[in-house]
Amino acid sequence: MTLRLLLLLGLIVPAVASVPCFAAADRVALVIGNAKYPDADAPLTEPVNDARDLADELKRDGFNVDVLENAGGEAMRHALDRLYGKIKPGTVALVFFSGYGIQSNRQSYLIPVDAQIWQEADVRRDGFSLETVLGEINGRGAGVKIALIDASRRNPYERRFRTASAGLAPVIAPTGTLVMYSAALSAVVSDSGRDHSLFVQELLKEIRVPDLSAEETLNHTRVGVTRASRNEQVPWISFSLAEDFTFVTGPAGNRPAGGAAETNVTPPPAPTPSPTQVVVAPPAPPPAPPMPSPAPSPVQKADTPPPAPAPTATPAPVPPAASNSPSPEPNVAPTSTQVALADDPTVKSLSAKIAANPDDVSALYRRGQVYASKGAYDLAIKDFDDTIRINPKDVEALNNRCWASTVIGELQTALRDCNEALRLRPNFVDALDSRGLLNLKSGANKNAIADFDAALKINPRLTSSLYGRGLARQRSGAAQEGALDIANAKAMDPNVVQEFESYGVR
Repeated sequence: MTLRLLLLLGLIVPAVASVPCFAAADRVALVIGNAKYPDADAPLTEPVNDARDLADELKRDGFNVDVLENAGGEAMRHALDRLYGKIKPGTVALVFFSGYGIQSNRQSYLIPVDAQIWQEADVRRDGFSLETVLGEINGRGAGVKIALIDASRRNPYERRFRTASAGLAPVIAPTGTLVMYSAALSAVVSDSGRDHSLFVQELLKEIRVPDLSAEETLNHTRVGVTRASRNEQVPWISFSLAEDFTFVTGPAGNRPAGGAAETNVTPPPAPTPSPTQVVVAPPAPPPAPPMPSPAPSPVQKADTPPPAPAPTATPAPVPPAASNSPSPEPNVAPTSTQVALADDPTVKSLSAKIAANPDDVSALYRRGQVYASKGAYDLAIKDFDDTIRINPKDVEALNNRCWASTVIGELQTALRDCNEALRLRPNFVDALDSRGLLNLKSGANKNAIADFDAALKINPRLTSSLYGRGLARQRSGAAQEGALDIANAKAMDPNVVQEFESYGVR
């Protein structure tokens, strides 16, 4: 049920305001992937591939991107000068760096591949201070400043001087800035040895989701990395945006406006005695399942170990008419909603790509997401159908088709999709959550509890699974346990009741 957040927001907040649309010329980015450091025992495996994939995505989203690979100090200096020269008042400026970073005197430095570092003073001589870079970008008039830093690695220079601290330092950034590190302050993560980092994998998933504010995008990335790493890697974020911004251009949807006050987002707190009632640090939105990613690409196929066993019970076949409430019939002729969607700028852009290439699986999947988030489930399912036709093993599309089919009451079709998604990716939390809703709607309460239990073991903050389990427990006769689940879910997200009502579940 990974599209719920967009749908829920659409039900609650009327779309009365729009966010300024930043043209391609107003978005500039510098993307650096440094892997071949002569002082390291071996080249890093992740940075170059991560830089290439992120650069491609940013280009699709309207950024003028400069990409550097294995850059020395002179190349980084010239690239930064080019970036500064492109900035004019109101520009969105983004810097991504993957490689080695070092903190010195409570500042974080990005290290070029040809740095000669033997003592701490050399860090300040050869490295590039992130605070200085952000200050220069701000001084040129950039309206939104974004720094995404995947450099929380134990680097080969630290053993040469004892005064160095591990990991990266907090950033004192100007107003209108988003900064995200791939790990917590002063923490380090090892290069995985795979082709792509977990951080960039999750980041790309969220950047590709339309109508998410930048804060939501990065917060969902943080949650995804934290969950996938079993809390061993918790990214650090600092927000101080004074205006709203989305990576994927198009209608603003119903996003909450960004706040001007700076807030450092700390790692998720340890669970309280109630394992599912968790306080999440602001400005993160109420807990929700991560949004789905487009059709799998090499970035998204890393073999991360499943964090928890999936339930062994397989739901019984669902009767065709089984549902707790009437579901809308599929549209036969174009409705006013469909006509309005055809004029949606995001839909128009994606439809143009599909017209040029009917097998553009990324555009098909993204348009399906948009349709589903707007409640046009029949159109969404058609796009997911085409996505799966092109790639039958696309677990994200299978899960989303399962969820959309469940909402409109096509439960037998939904069950096949959810089961197939879980066969291809055991312990896929979003599919467990979707199948839990399916079982809840069909009256298979024990199976619903099993699915929601498995999902909550993976992500205790998954409010939809917590609320759904509460309903299933109450229907199974465990009134007290069900009431506790429901109360905890409502405390975490007061809108969860209306969300489930929109699915025909009360």
